[in-house]
Amino acid sequence: MARSVPLCVSLNHQLVALQTLQLLHHQQQGEDARPCHPHYKLDQASSLLSTGMSGPALHDMGQGLEAARSSRVQEQEEGRRAASKTSEEEQEEECGSQALSNPGEPGPKDSRQLDPARPRTLTQIAVHSMLSRIVDSASQLVRVEQNLLLPLFQEHPFPIHLKDSIEFRNICRHMALQLEGQRFDRDLHAAHQCLRNIIKKLMHSLAVFPSDLYAIAQASLRQILQNLPEI
Repeated sequence: MARSVPLCVSLNHQLVALQTLQLLHHQQQGEDARPCHPHYKLDQASSLLSTGMSGPALHDMGQGLEAARSSRVQEQEEGRRAASKTSEEEQEEECGSQALSNPGEPGPKDSRQLDPARPRTLTQIAVHSMLSRIVDSASQLVRVEQNLLLPLFQEHPFPIHLKDSIEFRNICRHMALQLEGQRFDRDLHAAHQCLRNIIKKLMHSLAVFPSDLYAIAQASLRQILQNLPEI
């Protein structure tokens, strides 16, 4: 319904962030950079959120979701082009230097992916562990929002802090352009804290409702939060 729009918009930003995180997770594992298939997609959200809608509400929601899809595709394409261009330029410079100093030897591997044959450092292990935890928690949050919070929100709207979901999406998008190094680590910590803030604010919004259904939703959010301890 029309009044569920704030939660729908917030959910869409989180879905974009989740897809970006899952792609990063593949790259951290040293796998080929290929399209990621998250558990929850915008198409699935569109089908679920449009249930029971009709007339202007459905039209407005459809336009909103379509705009979100178009924006996501454009942002991802621009990010891929920028990342590809940077990687190609770096590779050309490295290969050129390598050829001048050691002709006949192959150039270095793309540093954007981990070499499976090279042991990981403790820092890399810690970063990968945190990224895995954030991916799992973001996926669980989306599931709770779609299955529990959306029906409750349609009956009794509660405060939605859209700014946090937008920030979470932007942080994840920025992480995708870094992939490693101190700036990536800072973004990873920021994404961790931002996800915690989203969950805590949702729990606070639900606390004013005494219904058992709201209590179940709060418990589900609390369990997700336990997987994201303070750092």
